[in-house]
Amino acid sequence: MNQKIVRDNSGASTELGYIFTFMLGVIFLSMFSVWAFGLETSTRERWNSTAVDVNMADIAGAVERADAASREDPNCRYAEVVEWRLTEADESLFTLTLDDEGLHLDHTENALDRDVLISGVGAGNYDGTMTLAGTTSIWIVYEDGLTYITKEKPYF
Repeated sequence: MNQKIVRDNSGASTELGYIFTFMLGVIFLSMFSVWAFGLETSTRERWNSTAVDVNMADIAGAVERADAASREDPNCRYAEVVEWRLTEADESLFTLTLDDEGLHLDHTENALDRDVLISGVGAGNYDGTMTLAGTTSIWIVYEDGLTYITKEKPYF
């Protein structure tokens, strides 16, 4: 058995091909992960914005119904609960305010700030400020000439 060592370099090009193919795969996967992260982030931001808009519309609608009840009978008592849809944002940073100018939602991220005008044709005034930390229900109440928002269920 005579064996001779042969110096063959033909396998080196195959190995280099494997390395370059692996590197190309790593680049494509990295680009895909960046794209997927951006898509998830924009979807979450859109959901937050939509949820806040719908929540504000629901609360403003309840304030308008309280106004309608106060116009029919200024001595009536009216209460309606609105369920707050949860968002991805830190809700402890939300402040909801009802005043004579409208309904205002303030957040440290200015993109989530909202102002909703109300008709202001109720028989009384408007008042109320609350933080939304841990809140799932918001009560809109009209009594004694005042429409206000609260976390607490009114007992009358």
